[in-house]
Amino acid sequence: MFFSASGLRGFGNSPCMITRNGVMTYAELADASARFAARLPAQRGLVAIEMLPNPVTVAAYLGALQAGHAVMPLPAGQPEITRKLEGRFRPAVSWRSTGDRSRLIFHEHPARVHDDLALLLSTSGSTGEGRGVRLSAGAVEANARSIADYLRIAPGDRAALVLPLHYSYGLSVLHSHLAQGASLWLETGSVAAPGFLAALEASGATSLAGVPHHFRLLAGAAEALPPRLSCLTVAGGAMPPSEVRHWADVMAARRGRFVVMYGQTEATARIAYLPPEQAAVAPDAIGQAIPGGSLMLRDETGHPVDRPDMEGELVYRGPNVMMGYAETAADLARGPDLSELATGDLARLGADGFYRITGRLSRMSKIAGLRIGHDALERALADAGHQVAVWGNDDTIWIATARPSDALAAQAAQLAGIGAQHVVTVACPEFPRHPNGKIDYPALRRLARPPARSADLLQVFGRTFGRTVRPTDSFASLGGDSLQHVELSLMIDQRLGGLPTGWEQMPVAQLMRAPGTRKSRIPMDVLARGLAILAVVTAHQTNWPVYGGAAAMMILLGMSVAQHRRQALAAGDALGFLRPALRVLLPYFLVLAGYALAWQQVPWASVALMGNLALTVPETHLMLPYLYWFVEAYMQISLLVLVMFWPGRMRRWLSSAPFATGLAMLALAMLMRVTLPEFWPLPSGRSQFSVPWVFYLFAFGWCIATAATRSQRALVLLAAAIVMPLVAWLGGNWFGGWIKYMSLLALMVALLHVRAVPMPRPLVRGFMHLAQAAFPIYLLHRLVPEVLMPMLDLSLSQPLTDAVAITGGIGLGVAAGRALAWLSQLPAGRDGLFGTRKPAPSAERLGAVDRKLAGNI
Repeated sequence: MFFSASGLRGFGNSPCMITRNGVMTYAELADASARFAARLPAQRGLVAIEMLPNPVTVAAYLGALQAGHAVMPLPAGQPEITRKLEGRFRPAVSWRSTGDRSRLIFHEHPARVHDDLALLLSTSGSTGEGRGVRLSAGAVEANARSIADYLRIAPGDRAALVLPLHYSYGLSVLHSHLAQGASLWLETGSVAAPGFLAALEASGATSLAGVPHHFRLLAGAAEALPPRLSCLTVAGGAMPPSEVRHWADVMAARRGRFVVMYGQTEATARIAYLPPEQAAVAPDAIGQAIPGGSLMLRDETGHPVDRPDMEGELVYRGPNVMMGYAETAADLARGPDLSELATGDLARLGADGFYRITGRLSRMSKIAGLRIGHDALERALADAGHQVAVWGNDDTIWIATARPSDALAAQAAQLAGIGAQHVVTVACPEFPRHPNGKIDYPALRRLARPPARSADLLQVFGRTFGRTVRPTDSFASLGGDSLQHVELSLMIDQRLGGLPTGWEQMPVAQLMRAPGTRKSRIPMDVLARGLAILAVVTAHQTNWPVYGGAAAMMILLGMSVAQHRRQALAAGDALGFLRPALRVLLPYFLVLAGYALAWQQVPWASVALMGNLALTVPETHLMLPYLYWFVEAYMQISLLVLVMFWPGRMRRWLSSAPFATGLAMLALAMLMRVTLPEFWPLPSGRSQFSVPWVFYLFAFGWCIATAATRSQRALVLLAAAIVMPLVAWLGGNWFGGWIKYMSLLALMVALLHVRAVPMPRPLVRGFMHLAQAAFPIYLLHRLVPEVLMPMLDLSLSQPLTDAVAITGGIGLGVAAGRALAWLSQLPAGRDGLFGTRKPAPSAERLGAVDRKLAGNI
């Protein structure tokens, strides 16, 4: 066996493991593993080992195997999952960290294990309830030798091991290299961490194994990979064919190999691989069976599929197939239960001899890259006291229960590690069952299909508004704001296949029955938000004449306040009026805190939201860069409008004549624009960041939103036709100013007269996501060219630099928005992440704080 002490000693003083603290040779590893083996009980049992990425842990792992024990790898730094796994499978001994060191912990009443059992791996790391996979020593040995064979691993090779060691993929890298006397570089940081590429080069690694996400993180640094790196392998999920082709081309250019692999924990990690020379021509394939194994397809009747390109379930045979599953400690004493593995994946065999995965049969979902076992989630919820049945697809998890609730959905989302928007609870007082007593899931799907949509929409509205929503409520009656409007627009579009006309006024019960419009259209204001933030990001990176993005956002801010916050203003509800604006401050102050830590200086002017008043300059570190003026102007305008309409007489006028109020506001704003910059000039052209310079844009947005008749819209357009050329002339009469203000005039024409724009559905969804994430994109997009790209030391042509900066900035903002949305959905007892929550927690409302400007600017 490759893990025996004699086998390790056979490689002598050859380097085995390299860390930032030094090198451990094979002889030293053999001695260390033998010492650990001597500390274990003589009676064979299960040894649980927390798989920290260091040589001490690897020595403990190998020592336990050498002593004849079976090993249960535990995820590092996950005490709750460790407790569950130890409770289920009753190890004799655990080796895990307590405080700042690892130590042996002896347990009472250990489980009895079969003589062939060597490894007990888990199929799910997210709940601790996944099925145990029983692997024999022969399976581990066979898979290690097979991988070493098709990857042509030699003693001079060195793998960069960045994968978790409790994970079957990470262990397979360890095993296959130990089997050949090759070495491993154990890295504890992320591949995206600053200095990773330099450390990778210094390690002397010749290969790197990763999951698709790793390679997405490295995509911008492909040219900076160390020259010695000659082999990349990918597994752990499907990589899009375009990315496979990209990395195949990258490695071919450096005369290296890119190897796509497919496997399951139930096969000790590896089942198939795609020969590297075929990666560019068959990038959608998983390839062929590994050496020593065979693949076949089986139809739903159990017969082999013998016709080319016919779909069937992929079945694997080989010496690395598991002994079987383990649900409890008693299962560890069982011998082998099967000789072949039905993978649960649907596949086709192509004319080229390669298999291609087409779908899944098994009861699992893959949402946001996480593998979620329906049975594991059922068990976890049952342990929490819920009688439920779980099923789902790669977008949604459904939970049938006698008493559906948002709290149950939130708990299930937390257990599964996904956002609450992916979980739907449906009412089912009694589960349909098969004659053998098992739950009839197909019947549940049929029963739940009609109410699932209803429950889904009610829960979406409930989470958005942070309270219980009745079927008779509508978006308008609930007093929705612009954030909620954009969020619900996207969610309804996804569920109904389109936005029904006038959905804002429909009761939820009517909306449940409404068909999605067959025409794919996007609301004009949502499209404008997406285009505006795209213009901002582009203008900040390039010299392209795409001026006016922030100004357009100010017009949209005025529209959203008039549409969604006017009632609170007229009622004198100051908190209700300011609440959407205050939610903007959370991500703003997170960014501010980041600058304060980096500068070792608090930017007090920005803390006071007065950086746009030219009290200082960013070079003093007393204010943030000029980019963030918009947030300060946003808050100042919100306070100004609140003060203007605080007197009761003004509020009554606002209630009775919102359009006339808007015209008066526009007149006041133009007076400020023409006079105040003359009496109060700000240095270095910084007047453009101040309220007097931009308040008229806000007022125009207000007028557009409240113009209800043809004559009112004509009056607004006439005013815009006069004002826009005037401010272009006042702003210096240069061509950029004319481009900007004439573009704004065209935008106002569209906002006044165009309700929605026909567009292919993928573009509709794309612009909706841009509109949702406008605020985090605005806050974070400059971090890509100014922080991340210099960290990665990217040397690109200017066009490519611009493309990476723009797409990366947008991607970073979208990712940040989704991260905050996900964090906000994590329940914390009776209180949410950001404080006390109402019974129906609003994932979109709390979690998408950074998306506020998608609606409010």
